[in-house]
Amino acid sequence: MKSTLLWALVILNVVLVLTFVGRVTRDNAAVAADQRRMGDYLVISGDVNGTGSGLVYVCDTSNELLGAMAYDDTRNTVDVMPTIDLKPIFETPAPKAR
Repeated sequence: MKSTLLWALVILNVVLVLTFVGRVTRDNAAVAADQRRMGDYLVISGDVNGTGSGLVYVCDTSNELLGAMAYDDTRNTVDVMPTIDLKPIFETPAPKAR
């Protein structure tokens, strides 16, 4: 019994030492999953015709994205609108006044 316990502790210590050595010797480089930078957000409350609940618009001014969400009282859920990329909208030239 003592022999089995001793070998189990020896194996556990070897595993712990190998784990420690692996953590210390590995390269610690952080890699970003997404190249967009952290956004500056503008949050605006609003109403939509035909709905009883309010809406919250979220505009990411750094990445030029727009989204919205609304709380549905009847289902107790938050409905989220897919984001809209605003870059193409702002890049198109304004029509000339006549």
